[in-house]
Amino acid sequence: MQVFSCQRGAALIAPPKSEEMRHRSPGCSFGGADMPRSGSASAPCRGRGFTLVELMITMAVAVVLIMIAVPSFKSVILSSKLTTTANDMVGAINLARMEAIKRNANTQLCSDSASNNDTTSTLGAACGTQAGAVYALTGGATPSADPVQAAIAGVVTPLKLNGSMTALRFGGQGLGQKVGTSTPYTGLVADICTSSTSSNNHRLINMTAGSILATTTSSGSCP
Repeated sequence: MQVFSCQRGAALIAPPKSEEMRHRSPGCSFGGADMPRSGSASAPCRGRGFTLVELMITMAVAVVLIMIAVPSFKSVILSSKLTTTANDMVGAINLARMEAIKRNANTQLCSDSASNNDTTSTLGAACGTQAGAVYALTGGATPSADPVQAAIAGVVTPLKLNGSMTALRFGGQGLGQKVGTSTPYTGLVADICTSSTSSNNHRLINMTAGSILATTTSSGSCP
């Protein structure tokens, strides 16, 4: 009679490999060995995080990029403000001209200088020092100045006028004349600038023959 012996607790017949793999809890495998797991078999493997050195390198790169980008961003903002204010000034000049034609009466684009506005006249006295404001002369026994537009709000710090802007008066034909003259004006109307940047920091508004306007860009100091 033959006797078969086996170790206590060991299975006499090994289960098929597929069945063994089915009953084995899935886990993270490192180096080809399955690591034991606790809890649910569906829990995901724990991923690897950032080291302190990697985090510090990332922060250093971000700081360098910010230091490069901030001056450029500031320059873009100032350039946009200059262009917007110059466009508002051109709009005020065109408004003064159109109101003069529509009313068939004198209108005035005001300067920031009271002396340029000629305070001895009705329109000039109404202007005061409101740069970019527009007034129209109304008829009657006692002529008065009718406000058409308030001063340009954009000419504030960090923007400023480089020198005093030219006060222009328009007649019924729509031709602009420098206050105190009788011929169509040709020359600089306003120079809007900023000292916060040194490149493309001027917007020059010029008039030709009392009606043609052009805005140009230049660089230079802004006192």
